[in-house]
Amino acid sequence: MTSTPAHHPARDEDFLDFLRLDQQICFSLNAASRAFGSVYRVALKELGLTYPQYLVMLVLWEHGELPVKKVGEHLRLDSGTLSPLLKRLETAGLVRRERSARDERSVVVGLTDEGAAMRERAVRVPRRIAAATGFDLTEVLELRARLDKLTNALDTAALDETSGSDA
Repeated sequence: MTSTPAHHPARDEDFLDFLRLDQQICFSLNAASRAFGSVYRVALKELGLTYPQYLVMLVLWEHGELPVKKVGEHLRLDSGTLSPLLKRLETAGLVRRERSARDERSVVVGLTDEGAAMRERAVRVPRRIAAATGFDLTEVLELRARLDKLTNALDTAALDETSGSDA
């Protein structure tokens, strides 16, 4: 007669190897993010955009004119971080900001003709980034899906922590 091993809850000592830097998923993600930043810096140079500015442009190219608050929601940025980005893009002539006619408290941001035209030149950026990864399109899509799943799990865990529940 064979017995199946009992499942034991993880103990602190089971995680000792995970105290090594090379075992930290957060470090791997941070290192990958920094590496992406370097590749984007080169890819965006011809557009004259920084990576955060490029993200703002992506939102506006996709959704058109939006309240600043909605742009921030799409990018997961607060208004204190987003406002300087928008000011620089406005100074560059790529976006315009104006008070909403429907709600004076709300600022709406939209593309200028120059900002809309930049989209045609920006089409090369995703291709350059994908090529830099060395992944095929399927691998890129799978990685993005896994990262989205990770982000959702971490958002849920953070929400559980702030609401005081034990998940």
